[in-house]
Amino acid sequence: MDDVDPITLTIRSATPSDYEICLELDHTVSTEYVWQMMLDENEGEFTVTFRAARLPRSMKVLYPRQGETLIESWRQHAAFLVAESEGLIVGYANVREEPSQQMAWIADMAVDGSQRLQGVGSALLKAARGWAIEHNLRGIIAEAQTKNYPAIRFLQRRGMVFCGFNDHYYPSQDIAVFFGQILR
Repeated sequence: MDDVDPITLTIRSATPSDYEICLELDHTVSTEYVWQMMLDENEGEFTVTFRAARLPRSMKVLYPRQGETLIESWRQHAAFLVAESEGLIVGYANVREEPSQQMAWIADMAVDGSQRLQGVGSALLKAARGWAIEHNLRGIIAEAQTKNYPAIRFLQRRGMVFCGFNDHYYPSQDIAVFFGQILR
């Protein structure tokens, strides 16, 4: 088996001219698992449980924001970071600041389908953490759809822990789960 050379990445601040390129990235994910939410109410007590559930077949998951909605989200960023490899944009992370909580919030993060599992997402997450530390924020939160099991596992493997959910968060009414990490 031949050794594969790791890709060389540059993480930089995005410019408005990068928006159309970022829109063209393959945002879809295939998964055989989802995080299934179960809500139980018993005598005024609510219990919410999430569990990994295997699907009967692989499912294609669309990114929850698209087109102008995604661009508008990027325009409101505090830090919009892009990952470049050999002059091509291969991923991005859109980070906003939540000053009242002193938190950085990764609202959008995507790596082109052809570039996944090569360290691009890890480099973007590391850059977002660095940006948060530079801005004296105490922590970072990232969001994911319950359908996007690969993103959930990615965040967990990088030290982020489940910290909440919203059951009608995305325009599609999909459930969002949130993962956080205290930085200082």
